[in-house]
Amino acid sequence: MAGKRKKSEPRSLDTVPDIVIITGLSGSGMSSATNAFEDLGYFCVDNLPITILPTFARLIEASQDDSGITRAALVIDIREGSFLADFPKQLEALRARGLNVYVLFLEASAEVLHHRFSETRRPHPADKGPRLAQAIQRERAAMRRVRALADQIIDTSEHTVHTLRSHLVQRFSLDKQGAPMRVQVLSFGHKYGSPANLELLFDVRHLPNPHFVPELRRLSGHDPRVVKFLRSQPEVEETVRRFTDLLDYLLPLYKREGKAYVTVGIGCTGGRHRSVMIANALAQRLRRTGFDAQAVHRDVRKDRKR
Repeated sequence: MAGKRKKSEPRSLDTVPDIVIITGLSGSGMSSATNAFEDLGYFCVDNLPITILPTFARLIEASQDDSGITRAALVIDIREGSFLADFPKQLEALRARGLNVYVLFLEASAEVLHHRFSETRRPHPADKGPRLAQAIQRERAAMRRVRALADQIIDTSEHTVHTLRSHLVQRFSLDKQGAPMRVQVLSFGHKYGSPANLELLFDVRHLPNPHFVPELRRLSGHDPRVVKFLRSQPEVEETVRRFTDLLDYLLPLYKREGKAYVTVGIGCTGGRHRSVMIANALAQRLRRTGFDAQAVHRDVRKDRKR
């Protein structure tokens, strides 16, 4: 008979779990962990009632052809009234169905948890009186049985949001990199205003403008004739190359800091010719280097009659 696995030894992850149950102490980082699993492609649900677990099991079992939910990360914690009493039985039932279920328990020191709740000024879910310290102690005692069932226990006292995400991606991603970063390359016209919520903005009004070429004016940056005209200009290819080099350097740094989505704005005067062509070229090159990149064009359909 094999020796009993020690709690300090996480369950082997030769395959990606069908279900990850995220649990632990309030304030220990369960929301940040959920975000990491969402980036890894898991269907995530917060504060799931225990009674819904069998339903999720059926959904996952019925989705083996990848047509539905194939992986789920479920946050179940002390907010679920019947959690402590029913969890061991439900966990055993899930595994008896043949599902690969992994229990991840997050915790932190009392001092760190106290600081986090004091910073956010959010009420502790186990707080039944005026003292936060007592609520933290009460929850830790109540969660001992659940903690004993965990496949991995992570003390997040020394973790930031970014380092916790990095740890989980490294642990639960088969390729150890996580899902490709999603990059939206957004073309727009400055005369219609700059988009909000951009991480990076590049201005391409320094490039030759097809608007002043009569046979190209009514076309867009999608049209092969406009693309051919712009690519014949040496500064266009140099601009694309330099923008690509900069993105190749910056995007991995954004991902390291925990960003899963980055929007890059490409602006010209009207958002119809130059920015469209450049955005398409950048998205194509980023896809070749492994990013999940898509070009979106905000203003390309405006001023078509001019």
